[in-house]
Amino acid sequence: MQSLASRLTAFPRHGWIGLALVVFIWPANWILSASVPVTAYLFFPLWLGYALTIDAVNLARRGTSLVARSAKKYIGLFLVSAPAWWLFEVLNWRMQNWRYEGRELFTDLEYFFFSSLSFSTVIPAVFGTAEFIAGTRFGRRSRRGPVLRPDAVTTRAFALAGLVTFGAMIAWPRLFFPLFWLSLYFILAPINVWLGNRSLSERTQFGDWRPVVALWLGALICGFFWEMWNWYSFPKWIYEVPWANFLHVFEMPLLGYGGYPPFGMEIFALYHLVVGLFGGKQTDYVTAGLFRE
Repeated sequence: MQSLASRLTAFPRHGWIGLALVVFIWPANWILSASVPVTAYLFFPLWLGYALTIDAVNLARRGTSLVARSAKKYIGLFLVSAPAWWLFEVLNWRMQNWRYEGRELFTDLEYFFFSSLSFSTVIPAVFGTAEFIAGTRFGRRSRRGPVLRPDAVTTRAFALAGLVTFGAMIAWPRLFFPLFWLSLYFILAPINVWLGNRSLSERTQFGDWRPVVALWLGALICGFFWEMWNWYSFPKWIYEVPWANFLHVFEMPLLGYGGYPPFGMEIFALYHLVVGLFGGKQTDYVTAGLFRE
């Protein structure tokens, strides 16, 4: 049996870098935020540390990971992630579900730069965590589910549901704000099918929901850490949801965590729409870890 020392030596180097970032920056962020607004500078390296650590764990466990398959394309995840999350920020101008405490301390340019830097870690963190779930015994056994085929009827029904839910959300935000985390997926999923991009229906058409479950849990786990690390941060986000603002776990109302699983599917669809426009169709390397047998 492999000794502990040999296992530690074999752990990928970028994983040790990631662990060091988390170990040092997490307490520094919470301690220093009590007096100065350091989170704007520390949130990116903290989440970079998380993303590198989970990637190294995947590489050590499965022999493959996002970084191992292509470091260049891994960097591309950060470039797609920032504008992808800005889309949600734009929608929040209408929804007003959250606001940033400490925003007034920064100029518009500073706010845009540091926010974009933090937003760039969203997709790498979620995809890395989803790949970790896909490699667990639970993830491998989460096979059976409803059969959803990418046929004309299903894709049109998804698109119609997306337009209806998106319209209801925009028209009556205080009533339908939970649709924030569903409507975009219903709109984007059929578009990806029609354009020939990678889609979760590649597996759900056979009743195989493993990639879906991996994305659900990957986003939920990241959501837990987002909310926990936000708790003692400054600047930080504060929720102002209309009829579910109770039973908080950190700053997030308990029911709000239900938005993270569909959010995982939304960023999957957003990512594949973007890379599909640049020629990355069914063969895209990034989510190969979710579809691996």
